[in-house]
Amino acid sequence: MSRPRALLLDALGTLLELEPPVPALREALRARLGLEIEPALVADALAGEIAFYRAHHLEGRDARTLESLRSRCTEVLRAGLGPAARAASAAALQEALLGSLRFATFPDVPGALTGLREEGVRLVVVSNWDCSLPEVLERAGLAELVDATVTSASCGVAKPDPAVFERGLAVAGVSAAQAWHAGDSSREDVEGARAAGVEAVLVVRDDAAAPAGVRCVRSLAELALAGA
Repeated sequence: MSRPRALLLDALGTLLELEPPVPALREALRARLGLEIEPALVADALAGEIAFYRAHHLEGRDARTLESLRSRCTEVLRAGLGPAARAASAAALQEALLGSLRFATFPDVPGALTGLREEGVRLVVVSNWDCSLPEVLERAGLAELVDATVTSASCGVAKPDPAVFERGLAVAGVSAAQAWHAGDSSREDVEGARAAGVEAVLVVRDDAAAPAGVRCVRSLAELALAGA
């Protein structure tokens, strides 16, 4: 298969991984608020907050709506932490929450993106995320390695809706036939890309078996070599 003119890229699980947030949140709660909470309770509370965020992340369209979303996420976390967090400062609790969500770049990503760009492939991140994604990529050292970022919040719909991929194609300035999309979700990335007429590549980073009928790679380094 020949090299595409553009590559659309998922973020979490493809470019970035979430570092274990429970230890970081427990430490932040202890240091900032003097709260000593059991790991299991912190894990359950954080899981509830993440579920709430995923259900509402489209509402984080700009700085104002993102701050509102974060405030509501903080209150979901407070409720999950129980009586110990009832009197905690909302600002300090939100700071602890956000500080625990740390994203690291997969080791293969910088070299793969650099190689693809050197070959003239346009790189557009297309991800289910709020408007803060460009800042996250900047902190991870990836902003300068991609050409643009499209978030579901900016589109008003989330992957697998093809509209998100179509926005990415428009930003890249290519047709669906001239692009690939790489992501780690069979539903959000593979089904969504195919619905938009884009060739899908599933990134399977662990030892899980590759699903039948889907082109798979174990790292972006493999993708950078494909079609060369």
